[in-house]
Amino acid sequence: MLVSPNGHGSSGVMDQVGDNIIHHVSNSDIHHPIFHLPHLFNIDMSVTKHVLMLWIVAFSVGLFVIIPVQKYIQQQKLIPKGLMSFLEIVVSFVRDSIVKPNVGPKWVNNWAPLILTFLFFIFFANAIGMIPIFDVLGVVNRFILHVPANDSHNFINGLLHGGPTATGNFNVTAALAMITFISIIIAGTRAHGFIQHWKNLVPRGLPGFVYIILIPIEIIGMFVKPFALTMRLAANMTGGHIALLAILSFMAIFADIFHSLLAGIGVALISVPLAAAISGLEIIVIIVQAYVFTLLSAVFIGMAINIHH
Repeated sequence: MLVSPNGHGSSGVMDQVGDNIIHHVSNSDIHHPIFHLPHLFNIDMSVTKHVLMLWIVAFSVGLFVIIPVQKYIQQQKLIPKGLMSFLEIVVSFVRDSIVKPNVGPKWVNNWAPLILTFLFFIFFANAIGMIPIFDVLGVVNRFILHVPANDSHNFINGLLHGGPTATGNFNVTAALAMITFISIIIAGTRAHGFIQHWKNLVPRGLPGFVYIILIPIEIIGMFVKPFALTMRLAANMTGGHIALLAILSFMAIFADIFHSLLAGIGVALISVPLAAAISGLEIIVIIVQAYVFTLLSAVFIGMAINIHH
C-alpha cells in the first residue's frame, strides 16, 4: 500500500521500488509459471516466463534466419535479395572477420555455424527482451478489460510475473557459456588429440617447480573463461533494465516524498527523456553484447586450436 498524503500507510513507495525492479528483471518463480506441468524426476517442468521467451527466440531465429537460408539454398539463386542479402552480409562478416582469424582457414567451416548460432540467438533474445509486449498486455488487462491485479487465475496476469529478457537469466547465459567450454575441449582434441590438448595447457621446457604453480592457474583459467562469458552477458542485459526502471521510479519516489503529484510530473520531465536515452543505449548494448560473446567464443576456441605460449 502506498503512503497516503497524510503520512499513514503500511509501506511507502521507497519500500516497493526495489522489489518492483527485481520483479521486472527476474524470472517468474515456481508459484507463477506460465503453464503448470507435472514434475519429472523431482524437477518442476512448468514453463516459466524465460522458458517461454526462449521458445519465442528459437521460433524467431527459425522464421527470420533458418527458413530464408533454406529457401535460398533450395532455389539455388546466385544473387540473394531482401532479407537474404542482409543475412549474407552478416554471415560473411562473422566468418571472415571473427571466425577465420581466430580458428584459422582449416577450421573456419567447422566452427562458423556454431558462432553464427550464438550471434543470432543472443541478438534475438536481447532484442525481443526490449519489446514491451507484456507491459502493453498488462495495461490493456488492467485499464481496458478491468481485470484485478490480484486475479491469479487470469492468464495475462500470469504473464506479468518476471522479466522478458532471457539472456538476463544467469542460467541461460551459463548454458551458452557451457557450450563454449565444451567446444574449446572438442576443438583442441580434434586439432591435437585428446592427450596433447591437455598437455598444451602449459608451455614446455619449464623447470618442474613452475608447473606446480602454472598447472592450477591454467585449470582455473579454463573455468574462468565460461564464467566471464556468463556474467558479462547476463549482467549487461540485467543492468540496463535496472537502470531504466530505477530512473522511471523517480517519478513515484518524488511524488511520495513531497506528497504531491506535481512533483512527480516535474521529475517526469527529466526522467522520461533520460529513460528514452538509456533505451537508445540499450539498443547498442544488444548488438555489442551479441558480438562480444561470439567474438570471445571464437577467440577461446581458436586458442585451443592455435597454441601460443
